[in-house]
Amino acid sequence: MNFELSDKAKKYKEELIAFMDTHIYPIEHEVELYYARNPKKLHPSIEPLKEKAREQGLWNLFLPLDYAEHTGGLTNLEYAVLAEEMGKIMWASEIFNCNAPDTGNMEVLAKYGSEKQKETYLLPMLEGRIRSAFLMTEPSVASSDARNIETSIVRDGDSYLINGRKWWSSNVRHPNCSFYIVMGKTDTSASSYTQQSMIIIPTKTEGVEVVRDLSAMGQFDFPSAHCEVLLHNVRVPAENIILGEGKGFEIAQGRLGPGRIHHAMRSIGAAQRAFDYMCKRVNERTAFGKPYHEMGSIREKTAKIFCAIEKCRMLTLKTAYMVDTLGAKGAKDYIAALKISVIPEASRIIDECMQVFGGKGMSTDIPLAAMYSHWRAMRIADGPEEVHAYQLGRNLLKKARDRKQTDIRYFVD
Repeated sequence: MNFELSDKAKKYKEELIAFMDTHIYPIEHEVELYYARNPKKLHPSIEPLKEKAREQGLWNLFLPLDYAEHTGGLTNLEYAVLAEEMGKIMWASEIFNCNAPDTGNMEVLAKYGSEKQKETYLLPMLEGRIRSAFLMTEPSVASSDARNIETSIVRDGDSYLINGRKWWSSNVRHPNCSFYIVMGKTDTSASSYTQQSMIIIPTKTEGVEVVRDLSAMGQFDFPSAHCEVLLHNVRVPAENIILGEGKGFEIAQGRLGPGRIHHAMRSIGAAQRAFDYMCKRVNERTAFGKPYHEMGSIREKTAKIFCAIEKCRMLTLKTAYMVDTLGAKGAKDYIAALKISVIPEASRIIDECMQVFGGKGMSTDIPLAAMYSHWRAMRIADGPEEVHAYQLGRNLLKKARDRKQTDIRYFVD
């Protein structure tokens, strides 16, 4: 297993870092303060920066090798190191058209969409002209088990009627959000994994009501926001169903695998930046008559954080490699392991680094508090880690039961 970057990936990484150093880091704090004061407007630099990134070819880098006509044609392993760099600033991914939930929705449409769906929704997204939302979680049921979802998608002549209530629907408030991909049930009498379907709802469709904005860890994450959305007799053409009725779970599995790699690698970027901040602070400060960097507890913390980041990075790179070689289904155990271990560890690391800064660590003078809030919330988003631990444990124990006794070496029978 070789994690050495290809020449293509090295070139992209160098160009991405240079772009961020020149255009994104210098305005990071300004953009954060702007959104705090103008929550429902885009910062005026965002769209020009996106156009500049596109002109430089730093665009749609997340789309896998199969879709090279739309992107740089990188493997998941090659893209992972770029996602790490983007993760160092929470809104940077949007500049390169590599931001969730759009990345997942673009992959859904690229893999499963009809030609008309691709023309109407995918191509404008690939060009950065529109954005989207993904509506799956519901407030009245435990949505970590998608079989519980109650939103109904009912065929009515040449259209579908959708009724339900969704929440934690990210991107709904974004000024450029043009459509939602909604997961609901088309046939409650079918087997538990073929009841669900996904359908496209344009944002201006009658019957769509944005009920409220939800705060995550006390922050509203504008301008994208996380919203509660009521769908009341929403009617869309039958052609808006994706892949066909009963294909919701199949689509979801194809959507979530690469996305979890993207999240994990971005979280490592956040953890690495927090660590870099901490090291700078430690080398500059003195307390109780002694430089921080001479304190035993600080040196131990520094060593342990370094090891933790490297372990997370290696697991993420291996998972990306496994997806590239075996596909998301073949790498499902590694994908689950990412969700269980990497994002919680990144959250813990950021918390540890904040501690070294004292009061400043909780302020908006540095990005650590916002980073911690985001990555703590991500332990629940995209499926809580307990669900993935349950599934991974089940899969590993079944494999153990299925092994031949001769394959297992015991000291004592």
